Amino acid sequence: MRVLVVEDEARMAAALARGLQAEGFVVDTVADGPSGLEAARFGGYDAVILDIMLPGMSGYTVVRTLREEQNWVPVLLLSAKDGEYDQADGLDYGADDYLTKPFSFVVLLARLRAMLRRDAGPRATVLEAAGVRLDPASRRVEVDGEEVHLSRREYLLLEQLLREHPAVVTKESLLDRVWGTGEQGSANIVEVYVGYLRRKLGRDRIETVRGVGYRMRT
Repeated sequence: MRVLVVEDEARMAAALARGLQAEGFVVDTVADGPSGLEAARFGGYDAVILDIMLPGMSGYTVVRTLREEQNWVPVLLLSAKDGEYDQADGLDYGADDYLTKPFSFVVLLARLRAMLRRDAGPRATVLEAAGVRLDPASRRVEVDGEEVHLSRREYLLLEQLLREHPAVVTKESLLDRVWGTGEQGSANIVEVYVGYLRRKLGRDRIETVRGVGYRMRT
């Protein structure tokens, strides 16, 4: 696996490169936004670890430009900003995950591996089922034509259910894809968030398949 690290703090970039190389990744590093965008465009990387505050061009602009160009390389944003709106902005621009500094390398590695397990194909196809419409390009969710605002976890959970429709998605699969192995969790947290989704989407749109998991109703 090839990973691009875009980080202008030399010590941080070197530490990330050493740690990832020790885990078997091939790592390239660049130190500014324009170089990061150019490398991500043409480098054929499996993932990009991208700082937000960069010389020449912000990480937000880099990831937004990649998505506008239909480049769907998985992107993990790094930032010292830990506000909800900062994280929401990063995800809205098209990042796959967001990690605040300082962070544990173990957590970063788990987030990276979880991100790589997800489908890195185009997200531009609109997903629809049971009167619910999700546009991965804009991250807009509509129920019977009315926009519904979801939290990040709710959105990721709904996206997985829609992508697998009409198949049943197990709790274990949802836990792995939405929460990742780097975070503590159990099947109970999946149940809780399915409950949140039902309150926002309507209780009859997500079906429980006992002993297995969940699926969107046809």
